[in-house]
Amino acid sequence: MARIGILGLGNWGTALAYVWCEDGHNVLGWTVEQDVYESLMTKGENEKYLPGYEIPRLQSTMEITDVAETCEILVLALPSSIILSVVDDLIPHLRPSHLLIDLAKGLAPAEEGGSGMISDAMERRLKEAGLANPVVVMTGPTIAPEVARGVMTNALVACHDWSVAERIAERLSTNSLILTPAEDPVGAELWGAYKNTVALACGLVDGLKESIGGDNLKAALVLSGYSEGIGLLGAMGADPKTAFGPAGIGDLYVTATSPRSRNRTLGEKLGAGKSLDLALDEMHMVAEGVRATRMFLNRSEKLGHHTPFLHSLGSLLDGDISVEESIRLMVESYDSQRMGQG
Repeated sequence: MARIGILGLGNWGTALAYVWCEDGHNVLGWTVEQDVYESLMTKGENEKYLPGYEIPRLQSTMEITDVAETCEILVLALPSSIILSVVDDLIPHLRPSHLLIDLAKGLAPAEEGGSGMISDAMERRLKEAGLANPVVVMTGPTIAPEVARGVMTNALVACHDWSVAERIAERLSTNSLILTPAEDPVGAELWGAYKNTVALACGLVDGLKESIGGDNLKAALVLSGYSEGIGLLGAMGADPKTAFGPAGIGDLYVTATSPRSRNRTLGEKLGAGKSLDLALDEMHMVAEGVRATRMFLNRSEKLGHHTPFLHSLGSLLDGDISVEESIRLMVESYDSQRMGQG
């Protein structure tokens, strides 16, 4: 039985809290949202992000020090845009026994330097503070409501130290949540972020279901996006094998096709003709695809790596081309990749 602290009680953080509580672990959740805290305290349920699942064994707090004082495994279930600021708040309270699990799966802001990975930025912050706590990246095809419902799910837990990844996989796997250890946290995190761009593109197709949308078109976009990702992420340091595991094709498939996927849903709104600002305003939860598209474009330009799929998607997000034109260019981008021009 582990003492787990979950920082961030959105739908994914709450789903993990639910399955780990059900598995007998002691779980404490931290949130900055007053309505989430009150819902858990009064009703034992996160009505905002995971309605219908009572979690009476989940303890909750709005004080980050409570999590550091009572838990050994700290799970950072936070959007990539804020996770590093929370790490900064957490560092003064860390002990050598603490282990951090990064669920953000994204690129750090350009000014962070280093490899560009959030997990790398976390590790450098720890080192600067004189700490050596291990950081594990957890990613895979994990639609939160399905995880809470007990649908069998395979996710990757990756760390530079294989023994740490293996220990976490063993301790935190449940009957339905199967964790696989790996030694490629860079690749795991890159694919965890990149898949959101492909999901966003596939959502465009669903928004065009009354005209040119269809399964054939969605399959073509998955092929173009996945192929471009293999080349770009390899150039950024991902192990090629990671592309073919839970963090790669597994996560990309479910995020691009599931009706519950936030990034696919955002793309559907754009495909239906809504502006980016309006579509984002209508989203109940954070969709990382827009930020990921722009950050991967920035990184590919610095590497001198040709990314026509991402360029077409980015042009749409910037309002420079239409949805239909963007989709055609993304489909056609596969030819340039196949001919060795990517």
